[in-house]
Amino acid sequence: MKEDTITNNPLFNQQELPDFSAITPEHVVPAVREAIRLGRDKLRQLETVQTPTWQTFVLPLRDISRRLDRIWGAVGHLMGVKNSDALRTAHEEVQPEVVEFQLSIGQNRALFENWQKLQAAGANEISSAARRRIVDSAIRDARLAGVALEGETQKRFNEIQRDLAALATRFSNAVLDATKSFQIVLTKSEEIAGLPQSWLAGAAHAARAKGHSEANETTGPWLVTLDYPSYYPVLQHAQNRALREQVYRASLARASGAGYSETWNNWPVIDDILRLRQEEAKILGFANFAELSLSAKMAPGASKVREMIQNLAGVAKPQATREFSELAAYAKQKGHEDALQLWDIAYYSERRREELYSFTDEELRPYFPLPKVLTGMFQLAENLFGVKIAAALQQPKVWHSDVQFFDVGDAKGQKIAGFYLDPYARSGEKRGGAWMDVCRQREVTEGNVTLPVAYLVCNGTPPVAKGDTQQPSLMTFTEVETLFHEFGHGLQHMLTTVDEYEASGISNVEWDAIELPSQFMENWVYERSVIDQISGHFETGETLPQALFEKIIAAKNYMAGSILLRQLYFSLLDLELHEVHGGTLVGVATDGQKPTDVHGGTLVGVAKNSETVRDVQRRIAKEYTVIPPLPEDAFLCSFSHIFAGGYAAGYYSYKWAEVLSADAFAAFEEAGLGNDAAIRALGKRYRETVLARGGSEHPLDVYRAFRGRDATIDALLRHNGLIHAA
Repeated sequence: MKEDTITNNPLFNQQELPDFSAITPEHVVPAVREAIRLGRDKLRQLETVQTPTWQTFVLPLRDISRRLDRIWGAVGHLMGVKNSDALRTAHEEVQPEVVEFQLSIGQNRALFENWQKLQAAGANEISSAARRRIVDSAIRDARLAGVALEGETQKRFNEIQRDLAALATRFSNAVLDATKSFQIVLTKSEEIAGLPQSWLAGAAHAARAKGHSEANETTGPWLVTLDYPSYYPVLQHAQNRALREQVYRASLARASGAGYSETWNNWPVIDDILRLRQEEAKILGFANFAELSLSAKMAPGASKVREMIQNLAGVAKPQATREFSELAAYAKQKGHEDALQLWDIAYYSERRREELYSFTDEELRPYFPLPKVLTGMFQLAENLFGVKIAAALQQPKVWHSDVQFFDVGDAKGQKIAGFYLDPYARSGEKRGGAWMDVCRQREVTEGNVTLPVAYLVCNGTPPVAKGDTQQPSLMTFTEVETLFHEFGHGLQHMLTTVDEYEASGISNVEWDAIELPSQFMENWVYERSVIDQISGHFETGETLPQALFEKIIAAKNYMAGSILLRQLYFSLLDLELHEVHGGTLVGVATDGQKPTDVHGGTLVGVAKNSETVRDVQRRIAKEYTVIPPLPEDAFLCSFSHIFAGGYAAGYYSYKWAEVLSADAFAAFEEAGLGNDAAIRALGKRYRETVLARGGSEHPLDVYRAFRGRDATIDALLRHNGLIHAA
């Protein structure tokens, strides 16, 4: 490669922060390949180290990881927020090379032996608890990466890793493409009956973006898509039942090879993923992939996860059943003559909630303009954790004009971190959902400090034009909660005090503990003092009226049993799909193979009952849903969390961490939420433990350092209004 070419590559030479305005898909392949080339050269040198020390072994190895982390991390980020065909092509070209290179590190015997030598040297070479945990984790991860494998077995293991990475990308792209392909253009007043003005404005804006230049919120046309801010309000508010059914069925058919999205079919992708994960687990000596997944998590095993799920379900299922009966009776009172269907639930739930608590999401929106919410959220962070957050005076180059960069400072005004905020949905190029990801990790090496930088990404309602003025983004209360959630993740990444790259922030934190800080932050949006900080009518500045706030509190646990049961359903389904127990088959046999075959087809494990993926779903649904899913339910085909994200055999982590987060917030309740001095002291302890220690200690020890004991489910049930049923 020509030196001047790579020198001028902004993806390879990112400086303090990436220049996203200059990075193009053409930069991906050369940047990644040069990083791998340099990494291989450095690895050859490290393989000759006979007496490893932190300076001669760990820090050079860190240099290799950091360089590729930054390049590949920026590429992955752009895949999520600025997806394009050209970027996909470049990503797909080098993804196998990245996987192969990472495996070559994880499976390097010389490196593994040096990690073991460091471990054996103990305090002579490992001077802190953080470094000890880094070494222990490196040895564990090397074993899970197949370092002990040899010959054809290792070759097959590596093929599996490359194939799984490619399948995850294929799955995610299919979901994005199927979502993008679905559009309904509404033109008649009867089609939009019941839909709120904010939705009509957004739908007209979306229509204009798709070439309907005459579109406006009053006369249309209005565009419905499968982006969450578009389709879910249709299910909640559209009086047109046929439209609700069409949108509901489309949302379940995404990337399933059925309905409108026949071009994209993730069913065979799911089968291949499950088959390969099971084969990977067997190669590494585990009974199934669930066992493999849990070997590096906080939960001590699948039995404990099942115990938590079953204990919570014992409370949630009866409550959800009562909630559905009450909803069906309500719908009948309102003239609904036949049985409630799945596309009726959100609609009548919203109508009943409006009657019971006399408010709508649309009434709340004007009180939560994004700029005001941000200001109040930052004030809360200052009150709790002693940090100051403000928009950076010098904005870095970003990937979209919606994006803003914020500096995080300590109480003395010294900058300690920063983050990008990308708040709005963008159909066609930005994937759905919300997430926090890492741009830079905290690191102190030879006196040089690298400050942590995060990406906070949401898919909120964008600003819309009202006549000649631009109306700010007016957030639903759910969008406010989501923002607080991602901010909680960001705080753990940004407020770390760990100096080691491999354990700072969220690095080396067990997956099922990672949601603790995010879910903890959600609790604050139900406190009046915080509402006063984050609310302000976009026209008058008035904070949320007390009457509305009281209704929010009253409605907080509306349908709580149903919501909890749904999460438990997903959690157990995920675990079952990745756990071969009692001879269960979790693939779909399509080619006449014998039940014991596991090669080249879609079988996973040893078939006893020839149970397919859909069979597993239906079996779990019988116990964990009140209304059975439709026979053609294909939501698994867009369940990116477990098939294209990090939650495989780990979706239970949301509930596991929610038990922790509820118990943690209960500590603040016990201290007295109106006691400023006590809350600041407790916030300081929370910051110095949960937020500061990152992956330098086991999360159970970190939690005990904060709370003084292990967590119980009591606070979660109480916060959900379910304690009476426990």
